[in-house]
Amino acid sequence: MLTTLEESLAYIRQRCSLVPATGIILGTGLGELVNRVEVECSLDYADIPHFPVSTVETHKGRLVFGQLEGQAVVVMQGRFHYYEGYTKAQITYPVRIMKMLGIKRLLVSNIAGGIHPQFQLGDLMVIEDHINLHPDNPLRGQNLDHFGPRWPDMFEPYDRQMIDQAMDFGKAQGYRIFEGVYVSVPGPNLETRAEYRYLANIGADAVGMSTVPEVIVARHMDIPVFAISAISDLCYVPHLKPANINEFLEAAAMAQPKITEVFCSLLRG
Repeated sequence: MLTTLEESLAYIRQRCSLVPATGIILGTGLGELVNRVEVECSLDYADIPHFPVSTVETHKGRLVFGQLEGQAVVVMQGRFHYYEGYTKAQITYPVRIMKMLGIKRLLVSNIAGGIHPQFQLGDLMVIEDHINLHPDNPLRGQNLDHFGPRWPDMFEPYDRQMIDQAMDFGKAQGYRIFEGVYVSVPGPNLETRAEYRYLANIGADAVGMSTVPEVIVARHMDIPVFAISAISDLCYVPHLKPANINEFLEAAAMAQPKITEVFCSLLRG
C-alpha cells in the first residue's frame, strides 16, 4: 500500500503546495462547509491515482485545499462507504493520505438515525464513543508499522478537549446539542424495528453507516479526532416510520449550518 499512497501523494503535491493542519470529512448532505473555505486548489477524486471515487449522489467527490478561519485545511467533499463495495482499506485510504499531507487532527461529520428518545430532527450529537458492527476492520492484514502500532488503543477514540469545546460552543449558541454513542453498521438497508431495539439495548444513541472505519485508521496514526452527527431520522417509538431519504436530507440541511459553525469554532481554538 505504501507505494500506491506515495503515488497518490506525489500527484497531489505536484498540484497543491498547501500543507494542511486539519483534515475534514463531510457527510451526506453536509458538504456546504466548502463554501466557507478560501480555496487554493481542488482535485477530483477520479483524477488522483489509486483514489476511490464517490458513488453516492450527494457526495461530490472532491479534495479541497484552502484556508478556513485562518487555518490550512484539506476537506473531503464526499466520503466512501462499505455498502458501495469498497474494502475498508479503500474507505480509509484518504485518511492515510491526509496524514501524509501533514494533518494534525481530523474533523468528521455524518447523518445518523436518532435512537435515543431525547433526539429531534436536526439535532446535533457530538460522538463521545462508538460501537463498530462492521464485519471487517481497516487494520486487518499486515500492519503498516510506518503509521502506527499493531494493536492501537481505542479507550478514548474521540478527543475530549474538542468535545468539551464543541459542547460549550453549541450550548452558548442555543443549539440542541448532545453527547452520545454512535454505532456504525454496514448498510445500505435501514434497520428493522427489532434491530433498532437491539442497538438501543447495547448502548447506541445514534446509528449510521460511516465514520468508524476512518476514526480507527486516524487513531492508528495517533491523529486526534472530533466527530459529530446530524440527526436525520427518529428511530424510536412512536416516531418510527418507513425511511424517506429526501426527509433525511431535509433534516441534514437543518443541521448543516450549525455543524459548520461548530467546526469553525474548533478551528478558531
